[in-house]
Amino acid sequence: MIIAIDGPAAAGKGTLARRVAAHLDFAYLDSGLLYRAVAALALDLAMSLDDSDGLAKLAGDLAPQELERSDLRVPTVSEAASRIAALPAVRLALVDFQRRFADSPPGGKAGSVLDGRDIGTVICPYATCKLYITATREVRAKRRWLELRERDPSAIYDRVFNDLVIRDQRDETRKDAPLKPAADAVIIDTSDLTTDVVFKQALEIIEAARPG
Repeated sequence: MIIAIDGPAAAGKGTLARRVAAHLDFAYLDSGLLYRAVAALALDLAMSLDDSDGLAKLAGDLAPQELERSDLRVPTVSEAASRIAALPAVRLALVDFQRRFADSPPGGKAGSVLDGRDIGTVICPYATCKLYITATREVRAKRRWLELRERDPSAIYDRVFNDLVIRDQRDETRKDAPLKPAADAVIIDTSDLTTDVVFKQALEIIEAARPG
């Protein structure tokens, strides 16, 4: 069973995907980490973030252990990852990695949960269940701001909000795999919902989609 969970930044898809995977004992992949890992490597090598061919080669050679780096969520890597994710060559280079994970879950697991921006539309259009997790931009910005403040008390809400606007525009308008719900995805707006309620709703949808 393959579960695709897509949505914009800070909508709660990662929290949900991890919880669903743990509950079902499925393998879990945060596809955003792939782009972050490529971005971190590119920054290490002082590569241009416009070097599509060079970045695609980094992506194609990406080793799983790079996903364990401790610096993948720092702001500089986040911004670089957002830019890199807009490059068609990089996205294409990472498609196989994600499909292999989905189709042959590591550890002999009975299923896989992948979260990202284009899992249900591009990576696994054949997924058993597709969820699209969203929330208002204001709610998402506040969540991200509170998350950042735990690491950096000086984080400024307006800056976080503006960064989110830029990321949304980049995600929604890129030519290759723009962010949008799959035609057959179930949309959950988490703006006014607790994580427990979102989890309960998602499990009901997933159970209804189970084969047989």
